[in-house]
Amino acid sequence: MQIGGRCRCGQLRIAVRGRPLVTMACHCTGCQKMTAGAFSLSALFPAANFSVIAGETAIGGLHGGSRHHFCAHCLTWAFTRPEGMDDVINVGSPMLDTSVPSEPFMETWTAERLPWVRTPAAFSFETLPAPEDFPTILAAYKAQNSTIEGQGVLPA
Repeated sequence: MQIGGRCRCGQLRIAVRGRPLVTMACHCTGCQKMTAGAFSLSALFPAANFSVIAGETAIGGLHGGSRHHFCAHCLTWAFTRPEGMDDVINVGSPMLDTSVPSEPFMETWTAERLPWVRTPAAFSFETLPAPEDFPTILAAYKAQNSTIEGQGVLPA
């Protein structure tokens, strides 16, 4: 399965292959400011399954170790290359043209969550999950979405 995506102006186009490893909501104040919303929504994909197919990106955010890529023209946040995790890419779920299970399965930085915000996430973390938590999270997400796919909700 390949899913296309585009920024608000359409100049930046991306593509991902396969299913996400997990879907997330991040409640950190940085994501609140970056998205002008209560949290950011994203889907984690293997980096090898991601490509920019048109347009240019500009680095935004804090310009730290994690590289937040925005459309160079309209400045829509598109994806992040997380520091120290070169094998994955975090794609902004609203960028994707075709629906993937975008309900957040995991939420991070709940310590900075706005008091009135709640998500249906199965896993919640005050900051970030420990590296040893990821295998359990990813396995649970895969199991849940295999069940959904078997019910005909997701395309094969």
